[in-house]
Amino acid sequence: MTDAPLILWLRRDLRLDDAPMLAEAAASGRAVIPLFILDPETEALGAAPKWRLGLGLEAFAQALERIGARLILRRGPALAVLRALIAETGASGVWWHRLYDPAAVARDTAVKSALKADGIEARSFAGHLLFEPWEVETGTGGFYRVYTPFWKSVQGRAVAAPAPAPKSLRPPPSWPASEALADWRMGAAMRRGAAVVAQHVAVGEARALARLDRFIAQRVDAYADLRDLPAVDGTSGLSENLAYGEIGPRRIWAAGWRAMQAGARGAETFLKELVWREFAYHLMHHTPQITHANWKPDWDDFPWREDNKDAEYWRRGLTGEPFVDAAMREMYVTGRMHNRARMIVASYLTKHLMTHWKIGLDWFADCLVDWDPASNAMGWQWAAGSGPDAAPFFRIFNPATQVEKFDPKAEYRHRFIAELSRKPGAVALSYFDAVPKSWALDPARPYPKPLVDLAIGRQRALAAYGARNS
Repeated sequence: MTDAPLILWLRRDLRLDDAPMLAEAAASGRAVIPLFILDPETEALGAAPKWRLGLGLEAFAQALERIGARLILRRGPALAVLRALIAETGASGVWWHRLYDPAAVARDTAVKSALKADGIEARSFAGHLLFEPWEVETGTGGFYRVYTPFWKSVQGRAVAAPAPAPKSLRPPPSWPASEALADWRMGAAMRRGAAVVAQHVAVGEARALARLDRFIAQRVDAYADLRDLPAVDGTSGLSENLAYGEIGPRRIWAAGWRAMQAGARGAETFLKELVWREFAYHLMHHTPQITHANWKPDWDDFPWREDNKDAEYWRRGLTGEPFVDAAMREMYVTGRMHNRARMIVASYLTKHLMTHWKIGLDWFADCLVDWDPASNAMGWQWAAGSGPDAAPFFRIFNPATQVEKFDPKAEYRHRFIAELSRKPGAVALSYFDAVPKSWALDPARPYPKPLVDLAIGRQRALAAYGARNS
């Protein structure tokens, strides 16, 4: 055993349970210094995810204190911060859980190379995913481009048991100085919206585990039937916690697998959704351009519009299509959006409004507390038709028919659109408290007329698709 401490560089892994790096560090008996770095890559987060990350850091710092550790906060370029802390503490190693988005890969590769050149132990661990993206291959050794074969490939694979939460971590002889989280002002860009969204988040590992337990006990059996109904609390809600690593995917898989073995009807569908996230990371690893460019290069000349007035109405939830507007307002009020609604608003923007998917991708990245780089990119490109979708472009969701199918009693629409009710509820009205004052929105104004006739919008999109293929 070395007396030199070990730096545990934390990122999107704000948990004790199912954290392989923490488990191995605790078992090693080495003194550890948990560290979070507010580096340029993290500074670049959108308003909602950056604010929510700050809440997660506060909760995780408290969890570490309960097992005799501290969370050290430092700001600056990752390598410079790490080298400075190594010099201060005499640390002999830096460990971290892997991330897979292009910016993180570039940063981590450079850090690992530099630290090893300095003679410092530098190790990266799995833990953010069930399977490392390079471990899942087709029969010919390539990567999967379609979800269903990917699911068939992994559904029978063994998933490692969740690593137990350490009961204690050995502290260093003295703790290095830490910056104050409040000084970072992680929620500054949220402005007045933070107070509204704060009522709808579930922060920290304890609440994430409770969410999982409640879902398995009460809702997993009916999950396949209810998950597409946005007015019903039929999903797990765990995307928020997964985004910051407040719960591990192996813990979720283990609970879902036990439920499936016990006969829960919706458990397999639930596991498939967890693997859909895996597929997004699989694609981002093998084709990192999915985060910023058309996954199918032949879509580069498609005549999408750049930002425009219609897109601004879409952002504000003022399109005149109730399903679309309810979904956009749900995001502003709660920081999240039901998955069925995400497909509808993405299809509407990219097809009925013929606006580039990057406009929507960027808005989601700014507004979602459960923003995930892989899932957001794959979801938008799937909806737009430029991504990994076996179906052609002419899958165009009709918001009017979709809302009648998935919100037949108008509960979702009335929950989030004040103008549709004589006596709107507090949630619908809170939208006007969350949005920028500069928008000058008023619930007393009449609900807007549709931006575009749905039939005309569909025909326009199909005509563009036809011209592209002629």
